[in-house]
Amino acid sequence: MLSWQWSSFDELSPRELYQILRLRQAVFAVEQNCVYQDCDNADQLSWHLTGREAHQPKKLCAYLRAVPAGVKYAEISIGRVVTNPELRDRGYGKQLMNEGLKQVQQQWPNAAIRIGAQAHLQKFYNACGFQTVSAPYDEDGIAHVEMLRPAATPV
Repeated sequence: MLSWQWSSFDELSPRELYQILRLRQAVFAVEQNCVYQDCDNADQLSWHLTGREAHQPKKLCAYLRAVPAGVKYAEISIGRVVTNPELRDRGYGKQLMNEGLKQVQQQWPNAAIRIGAQAHLQKFYNACGFQTVSAPYDEDGIAHVEMLRPAATPV
């Protein structure tokens, strides 16, 4: 099990922000060989969920951000969903999404959530209550689809 922290941008310490940006860059830019503008000015408006193992509290294991409605989509959005590559196959991705959905529902009760998911992860997000609502599209050289989790879907 991971220990979770839900923070506004201003509540993140410089060290925490560095760890978040480093993990996102390691996976989304380096591992996926994708050049894109990760720092998109949505972080300052978002809520950030970090997960750490109790025995290694300084190591970031999992992360996502929740973007308020009207910033990226008309609905609330969850994005930058990532687990530490060194710690994959421990079920942290599922734990991360479950905790993220719980936090979003507490922050914004009964709100729909829209995501821009990498197309190959549709089955994972379907299991979290999301339904594909768009045809595949290219985003930075990777096939994506929009997915929607209707309002009041239980976690």
